[in-house]
Amino acid sequence: MLKRIIVLVLIVLVWACKGFKEEKIIPVDDFFKTQDKAYYRISPDGKSLSYLKLRDKKLDLFVENLASGSSVQLTHLTDKSISFYFWTSNNELVYYTEDDSNDRKSDLFVINKDGSRQVQLSSNEKTRLRVIEDQLIDDKYIIVASNKRDSTVFDVYRLNVRNGKMDIAAKNPGNVTEWMTDNKGVLKIAVASDGVNETLFYRENESQPFSPVITNNFETTLQPIAFSEDEPNVLFAISNVNRDKNALVALDLKTGKEKQVLFANDTLNVVDAKYSRTKRKMIFVTCETWKKNKFYLDESTKQTYTKIEKLLPGSEWRIMDKDKADGVFVVRTFTDRNPGSYYLYTASQNKLKKLTDINSSIKEEDMSEMKPICYKSKDGLKINGYLTLPKGKKATNLPLVVVPHNGPGLRNSWGYNADVQFLANRGYAVLQVNYRGSSGYGKAFYAAGLKQWSDKIQEDVNDGVKWLVAKKIVNPKKVAIYGNGLGGYIALNCLYKNPDIYACGGSNSGVINLFSYLKTIPPFLKSNLQMYYEIVGNPVTDTEYMRFASPVFHADRFKSPVFIAQNPKDPRVNVAEGVQFIKELKKRNVPVTYIEKEEGPNWVIRQQSRTALYKALEEFLHNNLNKR
Repeated sequence: MLKRIIVLVLIVLVWACKGFKEEKIIPVDDFFKTQDKAYYRISPDGKSLSYLKLRDKKLDLFVENLASGSSVQLTHLTDKSISFYFWTSNNELVYYTEDDSNDRKSDLFVINKDGSRQVQLSSNEKTRLRVIEDQLIDDKYIIVASNKRDSTVFDVYRLNVRNGKMDIAAKNPGNVTEWMTDNKGVLKIAVASDGVNETLFYRENESQPFSPVITNNFETTLQPIAFSEDEPNVLFAISNVNRDKNALVALDLKTGKEKQVLFANDTLNVVDAKYSRTKRKMIFVTCETWKKNKFYLDESTKQTYTKIEKLLPGSEWRIMDKDKADGVFVVRTFTDRNPGSYYLYTASQNKLKKLTDINSSIKEEDMSEMKPICYKSKDGLKINGYLTLPKGKKATNLPLVVVPHNGPGLRNSWGYNADVQFLANRGYAVLQVNYRGSSGYGKAFYAAGLKQWSDKIQEDVNDGVKWLVAKKIVNPKKVAIYGNGLGGYIALNCLYKNPDIYACGGSNSGVINLFSYLKTIPPFLKSNLQMYYEIVGNPVTDTEYMRFASPVFHADRFKSPVFIAQNPKDPRVNVAEGVQFIKELKKRNVPVTYIEKEEGPNWVIRQQSRTALYKALEEFLHNNLNKR
């Protein structure tokens, strides 16, 4: 009888231990692996599939014949890396390479899909190139924007892919920030900015001058999507003119007035909209609350996409590319716990063919759920965000890492996030806050964040921590804060101002000086400088505030351990200033962990650097949170 009781007790103990088992620690490299294959594209006729594949530490361009399954390696790169490429006809691709020097010297090539003929269109250019219209016009031209004439502005050129000759199609007067062609490649739209106000200009044909249509403050969205092919002078656009949330509208370019509202909802914000040249109409809009959802404007598209949904149960998915006839699609899937996969979908057969996993090292069952949360800020504003809890642990008294997102004008979105899953796997709860000034919550919420980077934005983040502490989810003595860019800036400011909340904090390529941040804005964004002054602060009229709001001037107030990572080749970061800031912290006996990382176009170097960064961050958090 006694033996039976002992055995029963042991069984109960074994099952109890199983219920509270330690989740396995996944290697850092597994979270941040370089994809072996990426950037899949379909030829216009749907017969060929292109992609980049890792070969000898470089991503090279390949093309597969979908009928035969045979593939051809088109490039054999050694010094430079492919930044982007695209199909410009059924038989030709254009690809653009950059080196990892500070000048980012670039080359441009056109190549046949079988690799039989390659023409170099430019060599070692120090200028930047943007593609406006990638389909061939008159069997030889594509439309591009380049700052080759003047580094501060982008002019429009007709690029001859037969000989590399670039003929200027529109000269930038100095304030145009965006150009757009119609569906036949005719340049018809120019968006100009004085830094605060944006004006949409239009012309009916290229022999006419551009004329102003409508002017809006930068807080207002008017994003051109496509021209109507059935109604002359009508532009489809995402707009929040005279409304708080973005809607999809048809704009009369003669009057500047809305001709029709195609989709609008007082509680939904349109973040994307798709036009089909084949169907000659807008086919759906995407709205984002805590997740992104499609709302269909075309019944046949809805039927096709519903079929895809049935083939991918439980997954979110996006169309990454498709052929001209809307018959063959590249589909990317993901969830909050799965980085996802790429598939080829053939509509006529209603079949999916798996192309590759984005990261086969990640197993969904080992990852943590990313759940939407909301709470009230100190001044009563509704703040949204996401909370990810470590798998296998009770949601009480957990160590927390707060991750403010970069900015300005960005937001956190639901989906797989390697940083978040890495931290959760190490046993930390992770809080992502869409503080005021984040995009996606309407015009008023965005405007509420202007010049609040050292004030209410930080309070929104702090209020999120206090909310979790009040719910007893988080141990108030084990809270860290860490971010990238302006997220790193928020983290450093929160750290020194709130030693009662944060035990340690870190910054990855973070802004430490608002004055320097504004000076490093690239020349081709100088027309937006006045807008940055409205968002961040004006160095002339807001000098005292910007000094107060910049961590670099407050080294004497830091007490808690600090983690700082910088990319010495990043032109947007004043590395010398960062090093001096670290010296000032160390002089005051502040514990500092400093990492230099590289994030150039070379994928292998980038992964090695990323691995070193996250191993250092793991040790920093362990020493300053887990040992407390």
